[in-house]
Amino acid sequence: MPRLIEAPTIVAAAGNKPKRIEEYAGRVNSGHENVSVARMKSPGGWREPGQRPEFEELTVVLSGMLRVEHEGGSLDVRAGQAVVTKPGEWVRYSTPEADGAEYIAVCLPAFSPHTVHRDADG
Repeated sequence: MPRLIEAPTIVAAAGNKPKRIEEYAGRVNSGHENVSVARMKSPGGWREPGQRPEFEELTVVLSGMLRVEHEGGSLDVRAGQAVVTKPGEWVRYSTPEADGAEYIAVCLPAFSPHTVHRDADG
């Protein structure tokens, strides 16, 4: 039988400003270990430490712009676009524009603070 997820769980976020993470499916809200699905709302000027996660991350930007820095440069991902990062790839996310961004992140396997491997200086 289908299972209704009535509401997301708010998860603590890393970064220099408050960011809202609403996990719908994943280790915290639904007990899924193989995938996580979360809606993110980050303010203008937000940035988090770089990371080298063990999971693949697919991110769909709903509004605003998400900047994704990587070892070869950076990508500006705008509303209606998506970006995929591979496991083991170094990335740093930020929302430098004034209006911030709203986006959906899907991680395979599910996001875990133990497998994200954030930079120590962040």
